[in-house]
Amino acid sequence: MKTTNSISIDDLAVEDILEIPQEANIPSGLPLRKWLYAWLLDPTIPGNHQKGVDKWIGILIVVNLFALVFEHVPAVFDLNKHWFHYFDVFSVGVFTIEYFLRLYLAPEDPEFQKRAKPRLAYVTSPFAVVDFLAVAPFYLQAFIPVDLRVLRFLRLLRILKLFRVIVPAYHEFVGLNRGRTFRQKIHAIVFTSPHGGKMHDFFQSFIGIWVLISVLAVVMESVQSVSYILNVEFVILNAVAVAIFTMEYCLRLYSCVEEPGFKGAVSGRLKQAKTSSTLIDLLAILPFFLEVFLHHLIDLRFLRVFRLARLLKLTRGNDATATLGRVVRREWPVIAAAGFVMLLLVVLTASLGYLFEHEAQPDKFDNIPNAIYWAVITLASVGYGDISPVTPMGRIMTMVLALIGIGIFAIPAALLSSAFSDELVKERAALKIKLHDILADGNIDVAEMAYIRTESKRLHLTAAEIKQLLKQVQEEYSAKSDFSAMPIHTIAAKPELALEHYKSLLGQIRQLALLTDPVAFERTAKDRDSLTGTEAAFWGQIQKANISAADPR
Repeated sequence: MKTTNSISIDDLAVEDILEIPQEANIPSGLPLRKWLYAWLLDPTIPGNHQKGVDKWIGILIVVNLFALVFEHVPAVFDLNKHWFHYFDVFSVGVFTIEYFLRLYLAPEDPEFQKRAKPRLAYVTSPFAVVDFLAVAPFYLQAFIPVDLRVLRFLRLLRILKLFRVIVPAYHEFVGLNRGRTFRQKIHAIVFTSPHGGKMHDFFQSFIGIWVLISVLAVVMESVQSVSYILNVEFVILNAVAVAIFTMEYCLRLYSCVEEPGFKGAVSGRLKQAKTSSTLIDLLAILPFFLEVFLHHLIDLRFLRVFRLARLLKLTRGNDATATLGRVVRREWPVIAAAGFVMLLLVVLTASLGYLFEHEAQPDKFDNIPNAIYWAVITLASVGYGDISPVTPMGRIMTMVLALIGIGIFAIPAALLSSAFSDELVKERAALKIKLHDILADGNIDVAEMAYIRTESKRLHLTAAEIKQLLKQVQEEYSAKSDFSAMPIHTIAAKPELALEHYKSLLGQIRQLALLTDPVAFERTAKDRDSLTGTEAAFWGQIQKANISAADPR
C-alpha cells in the first residue's frame, strides 16, 4: 500500500531507491513520429535518450563558446583555421538537425499538441527562436555578405541554447523555495540541501569547471611560448575566475547562518570562515588581491603559483577526502610513531654517511645536513645517483639501508591503506544497520529514500547488496508479530507498529492472567508490595475481562 509520504517495502524495488536507469518501455509498433519523440525528447519516460541528448547538446554549446574565444587569438586561429571551420560546420549540422527534429516532433510535445498549428506554435516559442538564431548566421552568410566579426558575434547566441536546461531547473528551484527568504534561497544554491534541486548541481558544476579552467591557465601560463601569445587572455581569464570565486566566497559566508551548526550573524560566519573548505576558498582568491594592492611595495609575482591551490576547491564535498581525513586522525599516533622511527633512521644514516664518506668526497658529503638528502633518497629506494658512496663501508651501509628502507618507508603507506579499507568497511556496516532500522517498519518515506541513495553512492554499495538487504528486511517484516528483536524506539516511531505491539503485549498479559493462579498472584504481590494501585487495578480489569469472555452471560 502506498501513501503520499511513504512507500511499503513490498511495493519498492531497489531500482527505485538507487534511481538505477531502467530500460525504456517503448512499444516498437508506435508511429514513427511518436516513436522518435518517446525515445529522444520525452522527459517523462525513464530510460530513454532524452537526458543524453540534452547533455551532449550542452557540451557542444560550451565547446563552441571556447572555439569562439580562441578564434580571436590570431596565433591559434591562423594555424588551425580549417579545423575551426570543420568544427563550425559540424556544430551547425548538429544544431540544424536538432531544430528540424523538434519542429517535426512538435505535434507530440504536450506544450504544443493542443494548439491548432503545433509546428507554428513551436517556431514562435522562445526556445525555438533561440535554436533558429544559433544556426541562422551560418546560412545567412551564404546569401548575404556578412562581416566576419558580426558573424562571430551572432554565433555567440548559441550560448542561449543552454536556457533549455536552465529554465526548467529554475522553475523547479522556485517551486522548492516558495515562501522562503532570499538568504535561504542563496543557501539552497550554495550549500547542499533538500531545496537546492538541479540549480545547486548546476552551481557546483559551474564552479568546478572554472576551477579546472583557471588551473589549466596557470599551468599553460608557465609555458613561455603559450604565455607570449595568450598573455592578455590569461590576465582576463584570471580576473573573471577571481570574480566568480569571490562571489562564491561571499555568498557562502552570507548564507552559512542557515546551516545548523553556524547560527549567529557574527559568530556563525566567523566559524564558517575558519573551516578548512572556506580557508581554501580564501586562498584561491587571496594572491590576486595581494598582488593588486601591494605590488608597489613588494614583488608578489611568486604568489601566482598559489593559484594552483584552487584545485583544492574540488575536495569540497568529496567523500574520499573526508574518509581519508578521518583515517589520518584515527591512526595518527601510529603514523607519528612510524614517522619518528623514520626520522631517527634518516639522521643516523646521514651521520654514518658523513663519517664514512667525508674524507673521500668532501664536496658531496661536506656536512650532515647535505648527507640527509642522500639518506632520504636511499631509504626511499629512489637513488638518483647524483650522490653515491665510494668507500667500501659506505657502499655496504648503502645496501643495508636500501633493504631497510623498503620496509620502513612502506609502513605509513600500509597503515593508511589498511585503515582506509577498515574505515570503508565500518561505514558500510553502519549504513546497513541504519538501513535495517529504516526499513524494519515496512515503510520508507522520501527523506529516508534520499538518505539511502546518497549513502549507497558514497560507499559504492552495489544494487545486489541493497537488494539482498531489502529482501532480508521484507522477510523479517512478514513475520512482524515478533517484536523481541526490534528496538522500542523504532516501534514507537510508527503509530501503526506501536498499535500492533500494544495489541501483542495485551494478548500476552491476558494469556498470563488465564494461566496464573489469581489468588497466589495477588497474595504474592501484596506480600512483596510489588504492584502500585494503578497496576493492581489494571490486573483486576484483565481478570474481569477474562471471566466475561469465558462466561458470555
